[in-house]
Amino acid sequence: MRVNKKYSCLPAEEKGIHIINIRAIEDIGYDQHESTLLNSLSKNPDADCKYGLYFRDGKRKVDYILVYHYKKSSAGRTLARRPQQNDASVRSSRQDQPLPGKGVQLEMGDPEPHMDYHEDDKRFRREEYEGNLVEAGLELERDEDTKIHGIGFVKIHAPWNVLCREAEFLKLKMPTKKMYQINQTHGLLKKINSVIQKITEPIQPKVAEHKPQTVKRLSYPFSREKQHLFDLSDKDSFFDSKTRSTIVYEILKRTTCTKAKYSMGITSLLANGVYSAAYPLHDGDYEGENVEPNDRKLLCEEWASYGVFYKYQPIDLVRKYFGEKIGLYFAWLGVYTQMLIPASIVGIIVFLYGCATVDENIPSMEMCDQRNNITMCPLCDKTCSYWKMSSACATARASHLFDNPATVFFSVFMALWAATFMEHWKRKQMRLNYRWDLTGFEEEEDHPRAEYEAKVLEKSLRKEHKHKEKHRYFPEETANKWRQRTDKEKLTWKDRFPAYLTNFVGIIFMVGLTFAIVFGVIIYRISTAAALAISSTPSGRSSVRVTVTATAVIINLVVIIILDEVYGCIARWLTQIEVPKTDKNFEERLIFKAFLLKFVNAYTPIFYVAFFKGRFVGRPGDYVYIFHSFRMEECAPGGCLMELCIQLSIIMLGKQLIQNNLFEIGIPKMKKFIRYLKLKRRRSLDHEEHMKKKQRYEVDYNLEPFAGLTPEYMEMIIQFGFVTLFVASFPLAPLFALLNNIIEIRLDAKKFVTELRRPVAVRAKDIGIWYNILRGIGKLAVIINAFVISFTSDFIPRLVYLYMYSENGTMHGFVNHTLSSFNVSDFQAGTAPNDPLDLGYEVQICRYKDYREPPWSENKYDISKDFWAVLAARLAFVIVFQNLVMFMSEFVDWIIPDIPKDISQQIHKEKVLMVEVFMREEQGKLQMLETWKDKDKRKGENCNNHSPRLSRSRSGSLSSCHSYPLDV
Repeated sequence: MRVNKKYSCLPAEEKGIHIINIRAIEDIGYDQHESTLLNSLSKNPDADCKYGLYFRDGKRKVDYILVYHYKKSSAGRTLARRPQQNDASVRSSRQDQPLPGKGVQLEMGDPEPHMDYHEDDKRFRREEYEGNLVEAGLELERDEDTKIHGIGFVKIHAPWNVLCREAEFLKLKMPTKKMYQINQTHGLLKKINSVIQKITEPIQPKVAEHKPQTVKRLSYPFSREKQHLFDLSDKDSFFDSKTRSTIVYEILKRTTCTKAKYSMGITSLLANGVYSAAYPLHDGDYEGENVEPNDRKLLCEEWASYGVFYKYQPIDLVRKYFGEKIGLYFAWLGVYTQMLIPASIVGIIVFLYGCATVDENIPSMEMCDQRNNITMCPLCDKTCSYWKMSSACATARASHLFDNPATVFFSVFMALWAATFMEHWKRKQMRLNYRWDLTGFEEEEDHPRAEYEAKVLEKSLRKEHKHKEKHRYFPEETANKWRQRTDKEKLTWKDRFPAYLTNFVGIIFMVGLTFAIVFGVIIYRISTAAALAISSTPSGRSSVRVTVTATAVIINLVVIIILDEVYGCIARWLTQIEVPKTDKNFEERLIFKAFLLKFVNAYTPIFYVAFFKGRFVGRPGDYVYIFHSFRMEECAPGGCLMELCIQLSIIMLGKQLIQNNLFEIGIPKMKKFIRYLKLKRRRSLDHEEHMKKKQRYEVDYNLEPFAGLTPEYMEMIIQFGFVTLFVASFPLAPLFALLNNIIEIRLDAKKFVTELRRPVAVRAKDIGIWYNILRGIGKLAVIINAFVISFTSDFIPRLVYLYMYSENGTMHGFVNHTLSSFNVSDFQAGTAPNDPLDLGYEVQICRYKDYREPPWSENKYDISKDFWAVLAARLAFVIVFQNLVMFMSEFVDWIIPDIPKDISQQIHKEKVLMVEVFMREEQGKLQMLETWKDKDKRKGENCNNHSPRLSRSRSGSLSSCHSYPLDV
């Protein structure tokens, strides 16, 4: 279901025509008032209608609700108010009548109330539209006698014949009477499955749909001619509430209102403010002692509760209540969370390995050894002094936790994990398609969006106006041809070129803004490090780097969260001005833009630390400066991997905690509290009315409108990037993602069940463009992890030293090998430390991390041959790692079939059974026809043996006998 949008009407050049101008994509901008009760007609007038779930007669179920705003006249009468009756039963019977969509009824002798043009126009459009709905077969009932002043409700019911007709048009697969046995496993597999079922029984949800089935009904697209194939013993439950609402919504989209010379379906009417909301009803209440059992209550107990976080999701019940599209989202989220369990276990093992071997790591032990007495060059000009390498001991030891040989193995494992996850999801998706009867489903082209229709109308009116100006006098035939041509008008790339240009410039500007903010944070880090170096005590200078890194990451986190919301709105606006034709095109373009902007926003600071920090520093005496005063940042002696780990962990955890969970929990709670305060204020005015039970459609109107699945998918896709892209630097990322998703599933479930209006069920056989984005991230993760291991960590320099330069085959001397020497007399003027005796002795030679020639060499400070050897090894590792892991991923993709063997067998079995059913039916028809032909022959012979008078008297009956087989 697409989100309602705000629109305004602009007068066109021709009088009486209004063109829709889009303002935003949110819900219609009316203030939502607290719901109140219908006026009491008797002691308990709502007993039959079950408080709004049925019409007033208590028999016809409400399948859909239309909500509109109206203004009451000064005399207190509404636009569509019925004459007041003293007899409550008369009033109730009038309310039960279908809405004909005709004129306004007023009391005799009353003057017609004065209305403004826009309200009158909306009322006429509603009357025509509702009249067309009645002609389409729907039954309507209006309710304006609510305590929500100025808000009316139209209840819609689809009778049986309409449901059958639309189910045939939509090719809905419905279960037939024919049942068949599902292939069961035998032997050892059967025993293993039974053991697994017994073990997992406590974590299975207690719903009927989740129980393993041994038989399945054969499904077939519904056809009115073949109703005998289907089990129609209970017509009320044959089409469930989800299917009924889907059918009604299709009729609402297709039915048009032709006021003001252009057709408008429900999406256009919502956009134009004719109706303020349209939604199906929830099945009932989900909490309370006397609540009747319903699917919503069952979902709340077995799915949308934090107390059942350890249980599987009742995916079939979710699909039954919300439709296939939402069911597939939660199924995908469940598979993703389940696959995070082995990744988390391996990540914990890798981290524990780093903890266990930290005391055995020779490079970190050498850095912490006070006897080495290595004096390092200053980290900034003038204000910073010389410092001892042993002061960075804590950073070096911590770096080993995430920079050890096990992280290379973990990177390979996570690349294969991503490929396995994608294959596992494809197989799971095929199982769901088979179970949900979607194997032969093909998406049909959707109805054009309201904005597209309005833009096409505007274009055709503009052309028509130019044509009239050019040919003021032309024959009527030419005018008719012109109208036929404008009816087929559509938007071309020339019409969209300004929007495309705006999109390109806007995205470039947003990406540039992200880079500028990252650059600003770099300036903050450099200046803050210099300031803290001046003011800190000698003991505190060792923690300057950690302090600067942590504060900079927090700033980055706050900026990312703010820009995420801004970029989401900008991406929606940029997509909106493109005016895509259908909802599917709109959604795909919106997803692409939002993902691109949010990807750049979330990962740019991490990319900087991973691949750019410390790469373009220069050397002592010849540093690279920003603005001629600030030096580029250097990595810590232990490497930049530790800073990358800090950056990644804070951004990932903070984003999940604040944006994904706190916002999703806090904002709805705050809105609920505001509604509670409003309700409390109203109760003080009229206590008796508010003590009565609310109608179902009033309660649902006060819920939040469904905004689509894009935000839900987006946060999980960004998290998937954190888990896979830089996993070499943070092996605990899958663990934190797992803990977040366990909460996220129940949080989203609670939101869908209790806080959102029920969305229209949408059929879908896959997760759409999101699958391609996931595959792209998986491929990119292999490349990025190869570069992280090769260029960000010290894994390759250690291997090169171990096999090329080590004298005894150990890592002793590695730290000294990676440090170059610098003569302090070669400092540029004004850059030497202000306090050269800060360490208590005069420094002549200081060390810095680089591969350069020493000052006593002929080519002093030039890049040494060691640098080229390490660079060649790094590039070779990237090529080998990338191709090897890509090959292994493709091998996993090839070896695991997309369709499980048992599902392909079941699908083939269904086809064979369906052919058998129709063959038997055809044989039965042929036998019946042959039987009737034999009877007709015998009757004809008997007729010929009788007298002419008799044959003439029986000619009528004889002809009827011959016509009967044709009727059959």
